[in-house]
Amino acid sequence: MAAVKERDPAMLAETMENWLRKEIARAGARGGIVGLSGGIDSALVAVLLKNVFGSDMLTVYLPVHSMEQDREDALVMVKTFDLPYREVDLSPLYDNFLRSLGEEKITPLAAANIKPRLRMTALYALAQSENLLVCGTGNRPERYLGYFTKYGDGGADLLPLGDLLKSEVRSVSRYLGIPEPLIEKAPSAGLWTGQTDEEEMGMSYDVIDGYLAEGKGDDTITERIERMHTLTEHKRSMPPVCLFRR
Repeated sequence: MAAVKERDPAMLAETMENWLRKEIARAGARGGIVGLSGGIDSALVAVLLKNVFGSDMLTVYLPVHSMEQDREDALVMVKTFDLPYREVDLSPLYDNFLRSLGEEKITPLAAANIKPRLRMTALYALAQSENLLVCGTGNRPERYLGYFTKYGDGGADLLPLGDLLKSEVRSVSRYLGIPEPLIEKAPSAGLWTGQTDEEEMGMSYDVIDGYLAEGKGDDTITERIERMHTLTEHKRSMPPVCLFRR
């Protein structure tokens, strides 16, 4: 499949940095915080924040029985860009929480989604304590398909990458000097061992990018993408309110 036409990465980086500066200043915060997962999306958000706020930002690695490779990749970013960094292991909390709920009553997918919800809670606790805004890492394909955990990684104050195609995430990352192994790493939410975004969605980011950017895709792809978009609309909206006639 031919690559979609991408916007200039220098323009995209500058626009996102100016936007972050304006939005965080408007909120009266001193900077931003991002959960550093070892993947490319969080790496890019971290670099954007560092470029704008210097030491007035924070990256946090929040493992929940995570793979050691993810931690190593996160530390590569910390060392390469001199990022303010904390590490908080949520694994014991996750285990205790599951036991309290009754592990045998919780489905595997429900258990997996507890992980990003615990991370969201940790990020907001740190953010509020240090006058930072939580910066999410969702990109345009993930937002459109609803490929995020409601009140988990979807819980954020700002979404700087929210209008970027996945291919643009990669091009801006290259422009900003993020190491190539992280750019080429298979995208994964880290919900379970061996999990990848594209396998779970049933299509590649290139296919989704092509559809979102140019309306390209066969009938099967179009139907699948639009069905996912419709079914996940509740993730992109505030909860409905039951209104009474006045």
